[in-house]
Amino acid sequence: MSKADCSPGLALLSLACGAFAIGVTEFTPMGLLPVLADGVHVSVPKAGGLISAYAFGVMGGAPFVTLLLARYPRKYALIGLMILYAIGNLTSAASGDYMQLLLSRILTSMAHGAFFGLGAVEAASLVAANRRASAVASMFMGLTVANIFGVPAATWLGDTLGWRSAFAAISLLGVIAVAALSFALPLAEAGPRPDAAAEMKAIMRPNVLMALGITVIGAGAMFELYTYIVPMLEHITKGGATLATVALMLIGVGFSIGNAIGGRAADRSLAGTLLLFFPILGLIMLAFPFAAQTPAGALVGVLLWGIASFSLMPALQMRTMQAAHDAPGLASSVNIGAFNLGNALGAALGGAVLSLGFGYPMVSAAGLGISLLGVVLVLLSRTGRLSPQAR
Repeated sequence: MSKADCSPGLALLSLACGAFAIGVTEFTPMGLLPVLADGVHVSVPKAGGLISAYAFGVMGGAPFVTLLLARYPRKYALIGLMILYAIGNLTSAASGDYMQLLLSRILTSMAHGAFFGLGAVEAASLVAANRRASAVASMFMGLTVANIFGVPAATWLGDTLGWRSAFAAISLLGVIAVAALSFALPLAEAGPRPDAAAEMKAIMRPNVLMALGITVIGAGAMFELYTYIVPMLEHITKGGATLATVALMLIGVGFSIGNAIGGRAADRSLAGTLLLFFPILGLIMLAFPFAAQTPAGALVGVLLWGIASFSLMPALQMRTMQAAHDAPGLASSVNIGAFNLGNALGAALGGAVLSLGFGYPMVSAAGLGISLLGVVLVLLSRTGRLSPQAR
């Protein structure tokens, strides 16, 4: 199918299907953290290393895999990445101990950054220039819907039938995504072999590095709380599995609402979107331990937190793509790596707060400082030599 013959809506939907499968893979361990810890006989903080390892795998694999696949048609590259995802999740389901599960998560993560990076470029190419942020947001909608339905379902499955069944089911989602991508994506001619040195030089420019740094901060603020949301609800709210499942669903609803809001806002102003939602996110995280004293307050808190968190995402992605306009595929993939570096650092910071004995309320409250750092970086970037599109 050529680009002229394809339906942009169906193509974006197929990309969202892939994002859905990846989202369930990425976020399910957060809902199953205590179960995974018991299943592989480690502590909850050590089980959190599964999340950090996945994040570092995305960060390290994104540029390498993107450059490796850049000369192939994006359709075939995206399908191949999703096949790797399905295999990685099947390997996770078969893991016999913590180290095997850790290695299988790293294997799976190698496809993550390249899929979102190449997928974002593909999504942007399907629509007019003034709708590109919204198109990228449409692909990421699969990630947010995963948190409404996929992650709670996988969490329930893992709690009920064991964590292996959750990873096996996620592998099946990867197979479905392969079918959707095969049917709906247009087939373009393979591009020339990339000039790796030139593309790496492009993403090393100061304005691109600043954009990547802002992504790290945004993700760090988000995952500093999200990694420990289930044990936080257990300790602060005294809730059980039902409250955790409902909370995870509401987080997904918040992600979807925020993604839609953020996409439209980013089409108008990238920097303005970030300067609005970074402070909002920080204030919500500061207030969350107080709201979470009751189940109702906790549920309202996670919904608002989800909206604020994903209102940042389209602007963070488009800012990097536009700053590195001469290497958008690599920049987009590296930005996903930066997002996962923030994921790892946020999880590590939360773990450090707990290890120092400050307790779960301080894990959430510390997010305010990270969010304010994001505001500072956005303001500093506006005084530098950024392209008009990135401002």
